Amino acid sequence: MLIVFLVIVAVVIFLIGIRIVRPTHRGLIERMGRYQRFANPGFHWIIPIIDRIFQVDITEQMIDAEPQEIITNDNLNAKVDAQVYFKVREDEESVKDSQYKVFNYSYQIVNLARTTLRNIIGTLTLRSANSERGKINDALHATLKTETVHWGIEIVRTELKEIDPPRDVQETMNKVVKAENEKIAAIDFATAAETFADGERRAQIKKAEGIRQSKILAAEGDAEAIRLVNEAAEKYFIGNAQLLRKLQAMETALEHNAKIVVPAGADLVNVIGEMAGIVPLVKDKTKLTMPPSAGMR
Repeated sequence: MLIVFLVIVAVVIFLIGIRIVRPTHRGLIERMGRYQRFANPGFHWIIPIIDRIFQVDITEQMIDAEPQEIITNDNLNAKVDAQVYFKVREDEESVKDSQYKVFNYSYQIVNLARTTLRNIIGTLTLRSANSERGKINDALHATLKTETVHWGIEIVRTELKEIDPPRDVQETMNKVVKAENEKIAAIDFATAAETFADGERRAQIKKAEGIRQSKILAAEGDAEAIRLVNEAAEKYFIGNAQLLRKLQAMETALEHNAKIVVPAGADLVNVIGEMAGIVPLVKDKTKLTMPPSAGMR
């Protein structure tokens, strides 16, 4: 019976001392209050009552820095909130540091983040704080990383969750932003109108230059034609260049259906000849006569 009792007691003690460490945790085993050994994921057995095991989560965690009122450099109250992502490094020394070198790393990270945010945003105006969130995140991350280097944890990243000014200040800022956008739109419209007007002006100038050039070319063509006609007249009709020009003028007039009034009693051939500058022909009056009252158009 004694043997059976001892066996039962041993089995119970064995079962009570079984500890299983998950892959997401690491364990620290202490014996009588002193660090004994490191527990990796898997099966572990400790002596009940004498030994204790403390399991530490090594996965990435997120804590909220909790909203707080911060006075900016331009004496405005802003409601600021941030989130910090961190994890305990999985090596033995880091796990030991997270338990033996800091009382409660989660609580202290929150307070450190809040204090750091007050120091950073207190040097900025509300407008610059809203427009420089990336720089605030970088500064917060750098400070937390430096201050927690001996805690066995790694600050993965920090996120500035919100920077909310008072309602009246927010309304004023919205009006300013709206006015600035309207100003930019007006400038863009004026620039576009000016560009269009400049294009129209250039087009008109080009058009006028084209008309002027065509007129110049036409005048040059006429002058060249006259020069060639004069040269031809002087070459082939020596002494009759002026007469030839008059005949060309007469031909041009007749081409446009010009009306010629022939006086009564005048000879049509002589009228045309006189217009062209040719000496009238003298005919025998006994052969051809024209009544005094006759006329022709």
